[in-house]
Amino acid sequence: MCLEKQVKIGITGHQRLEDSASWDWIELEIDNILAQAPKPFVGVTSLAIGSDQLFAKAVLKHGGNLTVILPFDEYKFTFKEGDERQQYYRLLNEAKAVKILPRMASDEESYFEAGKQLVDTVDFLVAVWDGKPARGLGGTADIVKYARQCHKKVVHCNPISHIVSEIKD
Repeated sequence: MCLEKQVKIGITGHQRLEDSASWDWIELEIDNILAQAPKPFVGVTSLAIGSDQLFAKAVLKHGGNLTVILPFDEYKFTFKEGDERQQYYRLLNEAKAVKILPRMASDEESYFEAGKQLVDTVDFLVAVWDGKPARGLGGTADIVKYARQCHKKVVHCNPISHIVSEIKD
Protein backbone atom coordinates (compact mmCIF):
# COMPACT_ATOMS: atom_id res chain seq x y z
CA MET A 1 0.00 0.00 0.00
CA CYS A 2 1.41 3.37 -1.01
CA LEU A 3 0.81 6.22 1.40
CA GLU A 4 0.72 9.72 -0.03
CA LYS A 5 2.68 12.38 1.79
CA GLN A 6 0.35 15.12 2.86
CA VAL A 7 1.60 18.67 2.44
CA LYS A 8 1.34 20.55 5.73
CA ILE A 9 0.41 24.23 5.51
CA GLY A 10 0.48 26.49 8.55
CA ILE A 11 -1.04 29.87 9.35
CA THR A 12 0.11 32.82 11.37
CA GLY A 13 -1.67 36.11 11.27
CA HIS A 14 -3.47 38.98 12.83
CA GLN A 15 -6.50 38.52 15.00
CA ARG A 16 -7.79 42.03 14.39
CA LEU A 17 -7.29 44.58 11.64
CA GLU A 18 -7.64 48.35 11.56
CA ASP A 19 -9.63 48.04 8.32
CA SER A 20 -12.13 45.25 8.90
CA ALA A 21 -13.04 45.33 5.19
CA SER A 22 -9.69 43.61 4.54
CA TRP A 23 -11.04 40.36 5.99
CA ASP A 24 -12.95 39.66 2.75
CA TRP A 25 -9.72 40.04 0.76
CA ILE A 26 -7.81 37.82 3.21
CA GLU A 27 -10.50 35.14 3.05
CA LEU A 28 -10.33 35.18 -0.77
CA GLU A 29 -6.52 34.95 -0.82
CA ILE A 30 -6.38 32.10 1.70
CA ASP A 31 -9.02 30.34 -0.38
CA ASN A 32 -6.89 30.83 -3.53
CA ILE A 33 -3.76 29.50 -1.81
CA LEU A 34 -5.51 26.39 -0.52
CA ALA A 35 -7.29 25.77 -3.84
CA GLN A 36 -3.83 25.43 -5.43
CA ALA A 37 -2.40 23.24 -2.67
CA PRO A 38 -1.56 19.65 -3.61
CA LYS A 39 -4.16 17.22 -2.32
CA PRO A 40 -4.33 15.73 0.23
CA PHE A 41 -3.11 18.44 2.60
CA VAL A 42 -3.17 19.28 6.29
CA GLY A 43 -3.81 22.76 7.66
CA VAL A 44 -2.05 23.51 10.94
CA THR A 45 -3.37 26.28 13.18
CA SER A 46 -3.81 27.41 16.78
CA LEU A 47 -7.39 28.53 16.01
CA ALA A 48 -6.97 32.12 17.21
CA ILE A 49 -9.73 34.45 16.08
CA GLY A 50 -9.16 36.24 12.80
CA SER A 51 -6.63 34.77 10.36
CA ASP A 52 -6.35 31.35 12.01
CA GLN A 53 -10.08 30.70 11.98
CA LEU A 54 -10.53 31.93 8.39
CA PHE A 55 -7.72 29.56 7.43
CA ALA A 56 -9.28 26.64 9.35
CA LYS A 57 -12.63 27.14 7.60
CA ALA A 58 -10.91 27.25 4.20
CA VAL A 59 -8.93 24.08 4.98
CA LEU A 60 -12.18 22.24 5.69
CA LYS A 61 -13.87 23.76 2.61
CA HIS A 62 -11.07 22.39 0.40
CA GLY A 63 -11.19 18.92 1.95
CA GLY A 64 -8.03 19.30 4.00
CA ASN A 65 -7.47 17.82 7.42
CA LEU A 66 -7.10 20.15 10.37
CA THR A 67 -4.33 19.84 12.97
CA VAL A 68 -4.52 22.17 15.96
CA ILE A 69 -1.64 23.19 18.21
CA LEU A 70 -2.94 24.82 21.39
CA PRO A 71 -0.53 26.98 23.41
CA PHE A 72 -1.94 25.72 26.74
CA ASP A 73 -4.90 23.77 28.08
CA GLU A 74 -6.87 26.80 29.28
CA TYR A 75 -6.60 28.49 25.86
CA LYS A 76 -10.39 28.25 25.42
CA PHE A 77 -10.79 30.92 28.10
CA THR A 78 -9.00 33.48 25.89
CA PHE A 79 -12.14 33.50 23.70
CA LYS A 80 -15.11 35.62 24.71
CA GLU A 81 -18.13 33.64 25.87
CA GLY A 82 -20.81 33.28 23.22
CA ASP A 83 -20.21 33.24 19.46
CA GLU A 84 -16.42 33.63 19.69
CA ARG A 85 -15.97 30.62 21.96
CA GLN A 86 -18.61 28.56 20.11
CA GLN A 87 -16.78 29.14 16.81
CA TYR A 88 -13.54 28.01 18.45
CA TYR A 89 -15.22 24.81 19.71
CA ARG A 90 -16.84 24.12 16.30
CA LEU A 91 -13.48 24.28 14.55
CA LEU A 92 -11.67 22.37 17.31
CA ASN A 93 -14.22 19.55 16.96
CA GLU A 94 -13.37 19.31 13.22
CA ALA A 95 -9.67 18.74 13.93
CA LYS A 96 -8.18 15.33 13.11
CA ALA A 97 -5.36 15.96 15.59
CA VAL A 98 -4.97 18.28 18.58
CA LYS A 99 -1.72 18.91 20.45
CA ILE A 100 -1.91 20.79 23.75
CA LEU A 101 1.39 22.29 24.88
CA PRO A 102 2.39 22.71 28.51
CA ARG A 103 1.92 26.25 29.76
CA MET A 104 5.08 28.36 29.75
CA ALA A 105 5.93 31.12 32.26
CA SER A 106 3.66 33.60 30.44
CA ASP A 107 0.88 33.48 27.85
CA GLU A 108 3.15 35.28 25.37
CA GLU A 109 5.88 32.65 25.79
CA SER A 110 3.22 29.98 25.29
CA TYR A 111 2.00 31.65 22.08
CA PHE A 112 5.58 31.89 20.79
CA GLU A 113 6.24 28.22 21.56
CA ALA A 114 3.02 27.18 19.80
CA GLY A 115 4.01 29.28 16.79
CA LYS A 116 7.48 27.74 16.67
CA GLN A 117 6.09 24.22 16.91
CA LEU A 118 3.63 25.04 14.14
CA VAL A 119 6.48 26.24 11.90
CA ASP A 120 8.54 23.15 12.74
CA THR A 121 5.59 20.98 11.64
CA VAL A 122 4.71 22.55 8.28
CA ASP A 123 6.10 22.54 4.75
CA PHE A 124 5.15 26.19 4.28
CA LEU A 125 3.53 29.02 6.16
CA VAL A 126 0.81 31.49 5.20
CA ALA A 127 1.33 34.80 7.01
CA VAL A 128 -1.47 37.36 7.21
CA TRP A 129 0.79 40.18 8.28
CA ASP A 130 0.97 43.94 7.92
CA GLY A 131 4.78 43.84 7.99
CA LYS A 132 5.04 45.60 11.33
CA PRO A 133 6.86 44.33 14.45
CA ALA A 134 4.97 42.05 16.82
CA ARG A 135 3.01 43.80 19.57
CA GLY A 136 4.06 41.09 22.00
CA LEU A 137 6.24 37.99 22.07
CA GLY A 138 4.84 35.32 19.80
CA GLY A 139 3.09 37.74 17.46
CA THR A 140 2.95 37.31 13.71
CA ALA A 141 6.28 39.07 13.06
CA ASP A 142 8.05 36.75 15.51
CA ILE A 143 6.62 33.65 13.84
CA VAL A 144 7.53 34.91 10.35
CA LYS A 145 11.08 35.63 11.55
CA TYR A 146 11.36 32.14 13.04
CA ALA A 147 10.02 30.55 9.83
CA ARG A 148 12.63 32.42 7.79
CA GLN A 149 15.38 31.28 10.19
CA CYS A 150 14.15 27.73 9.57
CA HIS A 151 14.25 28.33 5.80
CA LYS A 152 10.53 27.67 5.43
CA LYS A 153 8.58 29.06 2.50
CA VAL A 154 6.39 31.95 3.70
CA VAL A 155 3.47 33.21 1.61
CA HIS A 156 2.82 36.77 2.82
CA CYS A 157 -0.71 38.16 2.53
CA ASN A 158 -0.42 41.84 3.38
CA PRO A 159 -3.81 43.15 4.58
CA ILE A 160 -2.69 46.77 4.09
CA SER A 161 -1.36 46.67 0.51
CA HIS A 162 -3.50 43.69 -0.56
CA ILE A 163 -0.43 42.08 -2.12
CA VAL A 164 0.44 38.38 -1.87
CA SER A 165 4.13 37.55 -2.19
CA GLU A 166 6.64 34.96 -1.11
CA ILE A 167 9.09 36.11 1.54
CA LYS A 168 12.58 35.11 0.50
CA ASP A 169 15.55 34.55 2.82
